[in-house]
Amino acid sequence: MPRKPEILKRHTVARSRLFRADELLLRFSNGEERVYEKLCAGGPGAVLMVPIMDDGKVVMIREYAAGIHDYHLALPKGAVDKGEEPLEAANRELKEEIGYGARELHFLKRMHLSPAYMEHGINVILARGLYPERLEGDEPEPIEVVPMAFDDLLSLVGMDEVCEGRSIAALFYAKAWLDKQG
Repeated sequence: MPRKPEILKRHTVARSRLFRADELLLRFSNGEERVYEKLCAGGPGAVLMVPIMDDGKVVMIREYAAGIHDYHLALPKGAVDKGEEPLEAANRELKEEIGYGARELHFLKRMHLSPAYMEHGINVILARGLYPERLEGDEPEPIEVVPMAFDDLLSLVGMDEVCEGRSIAALFYAKAWLDKQG
């Protein structure tokens, strides 16, 4: 495995309520120096859940996404609160977003959306044994809960409304993990 580049200099070039961007001056093992910019993570992390109902359907949500200025279907997700473990956060977020808790939570994978320039990662959690329980969330409007057939995954992710890369990757990973479990 190659040796990581040495960070010669690092400073913040932009900051907003949600993001911080840092500029890094790096020296690679061959002596080459380059400037990189990256979006920095803040807080204890995030979780994305793949909730599976007893009938085998996956619970998705329809919510507004400012990045595309439209509604889309995605898996429920949210921030890990300070002092909270990812599995605790997953169960809390499920209760807030879809009105279900989970008796079984399995950590599947930590994913990064674009590791070339983003620190942000998300913990993918499979949730089964769902039971009704609602907690008050922080969404600006009610989230529409949409159970979807999970057996024809290609048709599901082929829908125009299913466009978030993290959700698509998590669906494929969860399906493969479940198939392997038998």
